[in-house]
Amino acid sequence: MVAAVLDPATELPGLVLALSERHGRIRHLMLNIHTWESRIRRLTVGPDLIRIGWFDTLDPALLVATTGRDLQVDLLVVPPATPTAAAEWAMATAADPTNLRRAPDILASTPARPRAAAAIGSDTYAVWDDEGGRTSLIGADPHRVRAHDGVA
Repeated sequence: MVAAVLDPATELPGLVLALSERHGRIRHLMLNIHTWESRIRRLTVGPDLIRIGWFDTLDPALLVATTGRDLQVDLLVVPPATPTAAAEWAMATAADPTNLRRAPDILASTPARPRAAAAIGSDTYAVWDDEGGRTSLIGADPHRVRAHDGVA
């Protein structure tokens, strides 16, 4: 189990917006039940309602997004307690188009002293607020992002 937990209502709207720009409408997210602090079932981001599924068997290092065209996008989840250099190395590795490792394998193989800070530079991530990228919602209408914890 991961030492720190994440708030899906805080973390996911910016992610959904970014994924939507690249892959089109996101309709479903699959998350590990033990990695996140609450269990919302739906999330409204702009005009879209995203269904959220919680799975005990999904690796904590993985988040799976399904697009409106039924494409699956696997994303690395880096725990908040991960040291900055290791997190930067893991994210750079996951984003590398030549990388063939799966998300859980990337976290497991993080070198003791990754060179991510020199290669990427910590200033790249300075705009992120509280590990959740809430600044990515700047300009977005806050009234159009809502978390749903009940089934409707």
